[in-house]
Amino acid sequence: MDEVREVTQGDGYAAGHIDAMGDQYGFRKVRRALGVTAFGVNVIVMPPGYAGPSHWHEEQEETYFVHSGHAEFEFADGGKVALGPGAVVRVDAQTRRRMSNVGDEDLVVFIAGGKDGYVGRDGRAPEGEERVQRT
Repeated sequence: MDEVREVTQGDGYAAGHIDAMGDQYGFRKVRRALGVTAFGVNVIVMPPGYAGPSHWHEEQEETYFVHSGHAEFEFADGGKVALGPGAVVRVDAQTRRRMSNVGDEDLVVFIAGGKDGYVGRDGRAPEGEERVQRT
């Protein structure tokens, strides 16, 4: 089976590659492309040496996952964290933050934001099937 390269939709799902959602620096609109309605989600791509603007949100907590590259986050309290591929940081809505690309390659970060809490464990398996299947 070929890996997904374009945005495709089926009955109750959508899949796509971030390169099909844009080819420039800046935001790749994942939420719009895949029709996500329960939370905000985007990918941002930053060139080496770029520092994004300082910002905060009124209501939306955000979680940032570094897909590739090296990021530094600076916070209003003077704190800083360095993140490489596979690292994650959560930031409260009203906490001022600034993300910078401190590496020598493009920085690709997956960002999910939302409010009003965790849904809980509501996954279900069809009767007679295990919830986790090994392939």
